[in-house]
Amino acid sequence: MSDAGALAMIPTLGIVPILGMAASVSLLSGWRLYLCVLATGIAMRMGGIPLPEHLAALKVLANPFVLGAAALAALCEFFADKVPWLDSVWDLVHTLIRPLGGALLALAIVDPADPATQAVVFILGGGGALLAHSGKAGARALVNASPEPFSNIAVSTAEDATTSGLLYVTFAHPFAAAGVAAGLLLVAGGLIVLAWRIFGRLFGRRPKRVTEA
Repeated sequence: MSDAGALAMIPTLGIVPILGMAASVSLLSGWRLYLCVLATGIAMRMGGIPLPEHLAALKVLANPFVLGAAALAALCEFFADKVPWLDSVWDLVHTLIRPLGGALLALAIVDPADPATQAVVFILGGGGALLAHSGKAGARALVNASPEPFSNIAVSTAEDATTSGLLYVTFAHPFAAAGVAAGLLLVAGGLIVLAWRIFGRLFGRRPKRVTEA
């Protein structure tokens, strides 16, 4: 299908695909905010993502200066995320940045003519990004407990590939975006529960037994 044909179809999307796109992007931002910004900007600049009129706010991501800044930040994150414990420090620094970035990206996807929906998406987008970020940070802290560095590199590379692939699916197939968002929510929630249980076992204090004289 040509870009013109795709462009003609996308504006007819219902609220569910649009909200699915917003949710998916915000959740993925909790893993790789700068990669989300960079990948979206490159795809738009190359014409690979035909956007409807109400997504015009995202066109700023295709600006060369924005792309350059996002590329530099993504490169720094790429290397920092593969160094044991440095990635945990990076995650700590981005505890506020990723949720805010995810909320703003989600906000740009929703029709600006509907302020009520934008307010809801901004709040939920930030919450989704924070949830994904928390799951990632907790899981990576557990991986860092391993004495060898290869597991950390493998997990980080898998995150890079997964984020890139799901970001493409989200924009190329909007009707699948809700499914992507649901899957990401399950993964993020599962990681948080798993990390909480493991940390509880490792650092939880067991009550001392009182022995009779």
